[in-house]
Amino acid sequence: MTTTDPRAVVIRYVEAVRDGDADVIYDSFAADATWHYPGDLPISKTWHGRDAIVNDFLGGMGPILVPGSLTIELVGTIAEGDRVVAEWTSKADTVFGTVYDNRCIGVYTVRDGKITSVVEYSDTRHVAAALFPGHGAPVLARSVQAP
Repeated sequence: MTTTDPRAVVIRYVEAVRDGDADVIYDSFAADATWHYPGDLPISKTWHGRDAIVNDFLGGMGPILVPGSLTIELVGTIAEGDRVVAEWTSKADTVFGTVYDNRCIGVYTVRDGKITSVVEYSDTRHVAAALFPGHGAPVLARSVQAP
């Protein structure tokens, strides 16, 4: 059964990621959807189109994570009209011997039962350290010392 209720669409999508249901993940997005991931990581940009989002962005994490180690928990959602804010935790072991353990928020726009855009917020410093070791952490401005 397919629903067009924005909150239900987002919950169905997050649960599909949790359960590894590739068909539901793919079906959750509009063909022309976008996903913006901030920062200066190899995955930081606006991903355009369902295929790029599912195959390249989401699918690109597969080779980095130890098979069977990913756990996702939906913490909660807030919905207003066609926009849904979802909060979730993601945990996994990586092939680099690190542990990925992050709390994330996504602002989803849903139209006609499909996700049309996502803007994701997470601890990108942790993402860099756990998933992209050697990429280098962003340089932070030095604090000014009092005389």
